[in-house]
Amino acid sequence: MAVERKPLVAAVIAAAGVSRRMGWDKQLMPLGGMPVILHTLRAFECCPAVDRVVVAAREEAIPDLLRLVRDCGLKKVRSVVRGADSRQASVLAGVMAAGEADFYCVHDGARPLVTPEEIQRVTEDAFRFGAAALGVPVRDTVKRVRDGMICATVDRQGLYLIQTPQVFAAQAYLKACALAGQQGRDYTDDCQLMEAAGFAVHLTEGSPENLKLTAPQDVRLAQALLAARWEEEEA
Repeated sequence: MAVERKPLVAAVIAAAGVSRRMGWDKQLMPLGGMPVILHTLRAFECCPAVDRVVVAAREEAIPDLLRLVRDCGLKKVRSVVRGADSRQASVLAGVMAAGEADFYCVHDGARPLVTPEEIQRVTEDAFRFGAAALGVPVRDTVKRVRDGMICATVDRQGLYLIQTPQVFAAQAYLKACALAGQQGRDYTDDCQLMEAAGFAVHLTEGSPENLKLTAPQDVRLAQALLAARWEEEEA
């Protein structure tokens, strides 16, 4: 009896942002004794669902990233390519460099605390539903504000904060990119890109620890979370 082939998954790590709010290059800054991007790449290296990885980076960071990949023996990283001015264009550059695949797994390089298990779960959900993204439910009270004044309380039932990875069937994703190009649209979220093209995306419950490093206080929180993880592993 023929064995069913596992879908080929190419991960694209978006790491070409200019880090304005951080004030310095957050991909290469130290976190727990190693560069932020290395935490991210190691998670993908250890995930069985992912077959190859491409990093879309700022041009000036490419030599340092290539050296990091080589020195750390990351086998799944096939290339580090020049990103673009927008996130959508950077991810597409990574997709084109990744070559043919059954699914594309898009992740923010600045989410270094993602785990191989989370990547595996959201990817397996994409195999089932065609598209999936990690997310966590909104826990705080949400207010709508107009002219500096609270004007309404938003019902948070069913509201989620969307994270990455976001995983999509390759043909559907490329169709959505083509449509966005025809319409002159530039999306900052790949789920929104897919939704605009009429594709449904499954929500895979993630973890609040999968935070994105945007401001200096995020780095302090990430350091604390990493220290807690290490303590649990040693216990």
